[in-house]
This record gives sequence, structure tokens and C-alpha cells, in this order.
Amino acid sequence: MRFSWSWSDMILCVQGPHPLLAEEKIRRQSLRGIAVDLSEQIMQPHSVTVFQGESAPAFMAPAPENNLPQMRDPEEDLLCIAKTFSYLRESGWYWGSITASEAKQHLQKMPEGTFLVRDSTHPSYLFTLSVKTNRGPTNVRIEYADSKFRLDSNCLSKPRILAFPDVVSLIQHYVMSCTVENKNEAPYPPPSPLSPVQKEMVAAAVHLKLIRPLSRKDSVPSLQHLCRLQINKSTVEVDQLPLPRRMGYYLKQYPFQL
Repeated sequence: MRFSWSWSDMILCVQGPHPLLAEEKIRRQSLRGIAVDLSEQIMQPHSVTVFQGESAPAFMAPAPENNLPQMRDPEEDLLCIAKTFSYLRESGWYWGSITASEAKQHLQKMPEGTFLVRDSTHPSYLFTLSVKTNRGPTNVRIEYADSKFRLDSNCLSKPRILAFPDVVSLIQHYVMSCTVENKNEAPYPPPSPLSPVQKEMVAAAVHLKLIRPLSRKDSVPSLQHLCRLQINKSTVEVDQLPLPRRMGYYLKQYPFQL
């Protein structure tokens, strides 16, 4: 069946039999399964011309020049992560090293769509998105790879998950997607009848909406930051504004609307 909404604008978190902390073990098992499938795709060696007086070797495969792993510059990762930390500290809704229980307490009485970003307690991840859903607070890990951030997902749906250069850009994308969807007055066409299995999956699904960030209670945004947010909502061409150089530099330090 075809769904009328866009997968890049809405994320469904389906409650499974494993808790969130066990997802890494499941993902590793899935990756091992994929590695087995890939190993079965054996490349056929090219034909080898036999010269007189020489015997042809049993197998003569070309050197895998294009399959060599690309070496990444560690400095690039350090700069990317440092920039993300700088943006998060400026945002006011980065809560640092709080636990999942503490995030749940802060979000429990908040309206649906309220969210915050915190440090992940899992050693393989840097950040976690905690958000209040229609079934209560939940947590989604944020994955970092190749200088990009994306929401954690299984290996099958990962190619469809968008990646961003920093966490604030990632969060802003999904907030804007939910905002556009709520303002869209055109109704969706009536869905096709669902099978019993699909109905059960929909009933168990958790709709993840990002609407408003939850600022830290000990981090009241300054008047300068509030003005910066309003300017960023009005234009993306900050360089074209007749502003002093120092003020323009301040706007570029946080080019977001959240």
C-alpha cells in the first residue's frame, strides 16, 4: 500500500520486544547478517593471457584499487563535533549529561512535541533526543558517522534517513517539517483499508512530533539571542542586512530559528 505522507517528515517509533538499550545488540546482529550476504558476492577474476614458457596461475584477481578504505582526517571529525557542541550550548535546550529518567521527569507534564537534547548514556553515541509523544516521553539516539548526524534507525531504513552537518540542523529540519504539516489545510485522501496485521502495527506505533524545545531552567535566553532568532526567522541572507560587522558575526554564530 502507498502512504500519502513523506517518510522524511514523520518518524514512526514502533514499540518492540526489546528495550532501547538493546537496540545496539540487535543492530550488530543485523549487520553481521548483511556482511554474510555481501561475502557471498564473489567477484570473478579477469582472464589472464598465458605467455609461452609460463604456466597460468590458478587464480589471478586484480588488486581491489577502488575498494580500499578511505582514510578520514580526525581533525575533520573534531571540528564537526566541536561546532555541534557550540551550537547546542547557544540553543538553550541542550541539557548536557542528564539521564533518561531525569529527561522523562522534565517532559512528563509537557505538551506533546516538547523535546530536548542531552548526552547519550550509550558509549557508541554522542547525543540523544528526548521527546514527549502521545504515549509519554521517549528517547531516540542521534548517530554520528562521516561528519554527519542522523536519527538512529535499523540498517534497512538507514539509507532513507536524512543526515545533517550538526545536531541543531537535524532538529530544525524535523521541527519545520511538523510545522508545515500542521499548517497544511489540504486533507489527505482517505487511506485504503488496513489488514489486521497493519492495524496492529498502527495501534502500537508512536508518532514522533517535534514542535517546541524545552529550555533549561537555569539558562534563560538573553534578549540578544531572542532577537537573533527573530532575525533568522525573517531572512537567511544575513550578509545582505545593513548591520555592523560585529553584529553580523554574532548572527552567524547561531544561524538557526530554534
